[in-house]
Amino acid sequence: MNCLVVSATVLEIKPFIQHCRTTNKLDYIDLQLDFLVTGVGAINTTYSLMKHLQVKKPDIVIMAGIAGAFDRSLNLGDVVAIKQEALADLGVQEKDGYKDVFDLKLLAANEFPFKQKKLVNPFTVLMERTKLPLVGSVTVNQITAAKKTAELYETKYKAKIENMEGAALHLVCMKENIPFVQIRSISNYVGERNKQKWKLKEAVQNLNKELIRLIESL
Repeated sequence: MNCLVVSATVLEIKPFIQHCRTTNKLDYIDLQLDFLVTGVGAINTTYSLMKHLQVKKPDIVIMAGIAGAFDRSLNLGDVVAIKQEALADLGVQEKDGYKDVFDLKLLAANEFPFKQKKLVNPFTVLMERTKLPLVGSVTVNQITAAKKTAELYETKYKAKIENMEGAALHLVCMKENIPFVQIRSISNYVGERNKQKWKLKEAVQNLNKELIRLIESL
């Protein structure tokens, strides 16, 4: 079985890569690992994934990365699995409020691979295998800093977290019919731009612990 591990940056999966170089546990698993660092953002991720798929189609894709949380009941450093993604900032800000591409009738709410405007991961067995809390997420091009925008995304899309690449993973893998799962560790709360209050190091450590556990369970 071939598994493609995807991340936006090397930083987010560096401990996992180092672990793979030193452990012998993977020798006893019928698993071939490939790594893909896409660069930040949905555009880079879409291009990098499609470029890779032109050469090699994996059996499973796992995306691992950090995220910001809207939901304060999530602790910094918590790791979650993403059950659905929404394209939060693809639209227009009208005088009477924000309208996304679905509100504008540029996309149908249930046009494949969307389901009620969301990219819902259909591979439930793989998500359950993570043994992590399942949450909804939004993918953004611009990191959310304004409280009003954060409240909009949390309410409109039922999102607990935000990231910058997840929707690309969901869309590509669903269109290509490749089983996938996305796990994210909470490094900060959305709107908090003082990085001294972030827990980036702890988030990366916890993310990689869960990634190692997931890979070794395959």
